[in-house]
Amino acid sequence: MKRRSFIKKTGITALGIAGTSYMYGSVLPNFINANSKINVGVIGTGDRGCGLTSILNSVDNINVIASCDVLPFRLNNGLAKANSNSKGYSDYRKLLDNKDVDAVIITTPFNTHSKIAIDAIDANKHVYCEKTLAKGYKGIEALVPAVNQSNKIFQTGHQYHSSRLYTHIFDLIRQGKVGKITAFECQWNRQGNWRRAVPDPKLEKAINWRMYKEFSGGLTAELSSHQIDFVNWVLDETPSQVMGVGGVDYWKDGRETYDNVHLMFSYPSGVKAKFTCLTSNADGGYEIKVLGDKGTIIINMFKAYFIPKGGKNKMLGEVDGVSGATAKFEEGKGYPIHVEHLDPSKQALLDFGDAIVNNKQPKSDIITGAKTAICVQMGIDAMYNNEIVKWNSNLL
Repeated sequence: MKRRSFIKKTGITALGIAGTSYMYGSVLPNFINANSKINVGVIGTGDRGCGLTSILNSVDNINVIASCDVLPFRLNNGLAKANSNSKGYSDYRKLLDNKDVDAVIITTPFNTHSKIAIDAIDANKHVYCEKTLAKGYKGIEALVPAVNQSNKIFQTGHQYHSSRLYTHIFDLIRQGKVGKITAFECQWNRQGNWRRAVPDPKLEKAINWRMYKEFSGGLTAELSSHQIDFVNWVLDETPSQVMGVGGVDYWKDGRETYDNVHLMFSYPSGVKAKFTCLTSNADGGYEIKVLGDKGTIIINMFKAYFIPKGGKNKMLGEVDGVSGATAKFEEGKGYPIHVEHLDPSKQALLDFGDAIVNNKQPKSDIITGAKTAICVQMGIDAMYNNEIVKWNSNLL
C-alpha cells in the first residue's frame, strides 16, 4: 500500500488551544480537507482503547473504522463506542490487512506492544502506541530500528508530552523560573487493588494481566512511566543509575507485580528524581514537584502551581504572563499557573493526526518513548533484583 496522502486545509495552521482552562470536549478546527479522512483501527479495546475511541469520535476527520480484541465482550464494547460503523476483528493481523486503515492505536497488554507495532509498520500504517513503549530491552531494540527505517508517523502515548500545560511548564523551567533544578519528587498514589472482575477463571490473566510479570511492568510501567518521561524531557538526559525497592505487601491476592514501588533515579547532571506509587493510600494522588534553587513548581494532571523561594510573600515578576501582584497564593499549593489546555489524551491524539497530515515528528516519538521504556525496565530490574542498575549506552 502506498503512503496515503492528505490535503491540509487551506488557512489552518498547527493545531492550537482555546478557552481559559482545562477542557475536554471543545469544538476543534478541521486539520484535513473536508473530503479527506484518517481511518483508524484500535487494537485492544479494554478501558484505555474504549476511552481513546470515545475521544476520537469527537475529532473531525478521524474515523475509527476497525476495532480488535481477543476477548469478545471487550471487542463488543469497542465496537459500541465507535460511531462510524467499525468492523470487528479478533486477530490484529487481519485488521492490518485492511487497506482502508491508515493508522492504528495500540492499547494492548504491555508485552505485546513491540510485536504489534512492528507488524503495523510493516503493513504501512501510522502508529500511536500506548505507553510504556515496549517490554524489556529486546522489545525496545527490535522496535526502534523498525520505526527508524520506515516513513510512517510513530507516536508514543505519553500524553503529558503533548499537554499544553506541561509544555508551558517545560518552557518556564527552561526560562529559569525555578533556577537550577536539584530534585524531582513524583508520586502517583491510589487506594484500590487494581483488580478487575473475571467472569471466568480461565480469563484471569487475560483480564488482570497487569498483575503478572509475564505481561506487565506493574506500577512502574503503567503509572510512573508518565512522570519518568517528563523528567527525562525536562533534563534532556537519561539516568546514569537507578535504585529502588517495592513489594507485594498489602494486597495478598496472588499478584506478582508490586503493590508499592519506590524508585530513585540519578542523572548525570547530579539531579535526583524520586518516583513513588502506592495502592494502599491515595494521599496526594498524582503529583510532580520540580525543586530548584529559585522555587518549586508543583504539577498535577490538570493544574500547576509555583512557589518562589521565600514562599507566599515573595515578590513575583510574572507567573505565566500575570503580574505577581494579581496572582493569588492558594494555601498549601502556591501561585496557580494558568494556561489554556485540552485533556492531555485528546491533545495527544490531535497531535498524532497533525503529525500525519503535516508529515512531522511527534513530540513523543520513538526515541523519547524508547528512553522511557529503558528507564522503566531499569527500575523493574533494580527492585526485583535488589541492585543498582546503570544505563547501558549501547541500547540507543
